[in-house]
Amino acid sequence: MRTVTYGGACSLDMFLAGPDGALDWLRYSRDVQRVMATYWATIDTVLVGRKTWEVAARGPGGWASGPGIVTYLFSRTMREAPAGVHLVADDAGGVVRRLKRRSGKGICLMGGADLAHSLFDAEVVDEVGLNVHPVLLGAGVPVFHDLGRRVSLTLKESRVLMAGCVLLTYRVKRGGR
Repeated sequence: MRTVTYGGACSLDMFLAGPDGALDWLRYSRDVQRVMATYWATIDTVLVGRKTWEVAARGPGGWASGPGIVTYLFSRTMREAPAGVHLVADDAGGVVRRLKRRSGKGICLMGGADLAHSLFDAEVVDEVGLNVHPVLLGAGVPVFHDLGRRVSLTLKESRVLMAGCVLLTYRVKRGGR
C-alpha cells in the first residue's frame, strides 16, 4: 500500500509559514536541495488544500508539482480546478484511502493543518516529515491543529542539515500508543 507523508519546512514553533504566508525565513542549502530531490523522486501524487493551493498559485510560475505527478486539490468552496488537477469537494479520507490502494509511488500531503486534521481523523496519514528551521515565528500557518486525540509516532530518521536545520521523519503508529 502507498504511503501518505505530511509535512514540510517549519519553524521551531511549528509554523509552515509566517503571518500573511511569509516564507522569507526559510534557509535553503545544498543538502536541503538533495533531500527534496530524493523525496520528490519517491512520489507521484500530491494532495493539497485550498489555502496552500492559493498561496502556491500566486507564487512565481504558479502551481507546478512536476512531471509525472498527479495533483488532488481539496476544497469545499471551489467549483473548478485548472486542467489536469483533480478537485475533491468531500470525503477526503475516502478519496485518499482509494488512492492508497492504487499502485504507484508515495503520496505527499501538502495541505496545511486543516486538510491534515481531516486526514489524520480518517487515519490515512502514514508519516510526518518536518524540516525544522532555527527560527521562532510567533504566529502564522500552523503545522497542526488540535487533533482531539493522541497520535503516537515512531522516529524513522533524524538528521542535522546545513544552516542549522533538522530533518525529522516519523512513522504514525496504528492502534493506539
